[in-house]
Amino acid sequence: MSSTVALRPANIQDADLLLEWRNDPETTKASHNTFEVLRDEHISWLSKTLKAPHRKLFIAEEDGVPVGTVRADFSEGVWELSWTIAPSARGRGVAKRMVALLAQQVHEPIRAEVKTENIASARVAEHAGMEFDREADGVLHYGRAALR
Repeated sequence: MSSTVALRPANIQDADLLLEWRNDPETTKASHNTFEVLRDEHISWLSKTLKAPHRKLFIAEEDGVPVGTVRADFSEGVWELSWTIAPSARGRGVAKRMVALLAQQVHEPIRAEVKTENIASARVAEHAGMEFDREADGVLHYGRAALR
């Protein structure tokens, strides 16, 4: 049986953990930006992110232990979701549960972009209620209409 996943707002104390997850080789490979992020750049990005009114960043916890992060960026009436799973939490369905949890809380339309070779994230998007829309330039585009 799966443990409960809960989302909490990220904070600046999460910086080192988020950077570790971001620079993990598997995460970097699946990311749109495949370069390694330096700590100073990351701290600057996180500080801005935490203050941004149209961006929400959450830490997913399983039984109180951080296991991933999910972000929602609002633009033109749609929330774009993106996520990273902790290396130690891969293969347990955590990403599906955390992204679906956030998707259920968002009533506006949502979307996600997934690299074509990232089958696991494509399944995460579908599990969260998004449907495949199109493929363009090696990226799968998923979306879901507003909830009623």
